[in-house]
Amino acid sequence: MKAIGYKKAGPISSENSLVEFEAVMPVCGERDLLVAVRAVSMNPVDTKRRANFEPEADINNGTKIIGFDAAGVVTAVGSKVSLFNVGDEVFYAGDVTRPGTNSEFHLVDERIVGKKPAFLNFADSASLPLTSITAWEMLFDSFALKPGDGHGESILVVGGAGGVGSILIQLVKQLTSLTVIATASRPETVEWVKKMGADHVVNHSQPLAAQVKALGLQPRYVASLTATEDHFDSIVELIKPRGHIGLIDDPKAFNINAIKLKALSFSWEFMFTRSMFQTDDMIKQHELLNEISRLVDEGKIVSTATHYAGKINAENLKEMHALQESGRVIGKSVLEGF
Repeated sequence: MKAIGYKKAGPISSENSLVEFEAVMPVCGERDLLVAVRAVSMNPVDTKRRANFEPEADINNGTKIIGFDAAGVVTAVGSKVSLFNVGDEVFYAGDVTRPGTNSEFHLVDERIVGKKPAFLNFADSASLPLTSITAWEMLFDSFALKPGDGHGESILVVGGAGGVGSILIQLVKQLTSLTVIATASRPETVEWVKKMGADHVVNHSQPLAAQVKALGLQPRYVASLTATEDHFDSIVELIKPRGHIGLIDDPKAFNINAIKLKALSFSWEFMFTRSMFQTDDMIKQHELLNEISRLVDEGKIVSTATHYAGKINAENLKEMHALQESGRVIGKSVLEGF
């Protein structure tokens, strides 16, 4: 089967940073689906792994296939599969411990797979899984919000125009009563986060605390999705005492005493944890993706795809990696077809 991968970790500018090759056709395990991949999308984790993680020598002759988001059609199922049948259209975000989705066929555990939205094509569907899981788990696992919660409270979303921010804003507006403050700095990103449903927009290129205070708001929740280290002091200043900060990036230092004085809760979201550790509740990702699919089909959530970059091949993937690393992506970039 056709696949795109890399033989040596490094910059996307290297001549052979991503290469096309013939990979071995995978065989289903007991709970696996074999999916014919129709579309994929780009996430920061794709670029981080390509740049920093060397391939395993014993898999595909040392060529590592990356890629996580995918939408496609089930072509075979394992002996203990009960959630899907051959021919089902699905979408999912994969497993960081297994080969990725940048290939014609892909194996994935059924417990982290959802039914593709009926009213979206494969490309638009592929824009949603990883960011939806990340946003959902932050809101409803880490923050422990429940549908309708948040009356009179607010949430600050740092990095509102990115992939996770775009879907998180939509989920907050559809499923909670929280007021949404999102950060954006360019006219096009301000317009985008308002389109996603943000009630207020503040500029993350300027100090956040004063801007949020000027709105007359003190958020109980902060979803810090990028540049947490740059904004940390402002976040601690502007958040309510006993508030909760959730983040997905890797800041190097914190003022622990400032967190303690406000009795803040603090958590990381990593959507691969359930599949990586084969947790007892892995199936929650199947369930939440089905809920995302329902919300899309009811017109309550929209695709966050903004950049349709052509077919799934090495050249187009290189362009998508470079764009992702530029830090100027709005929503998600997608590729469709081989």
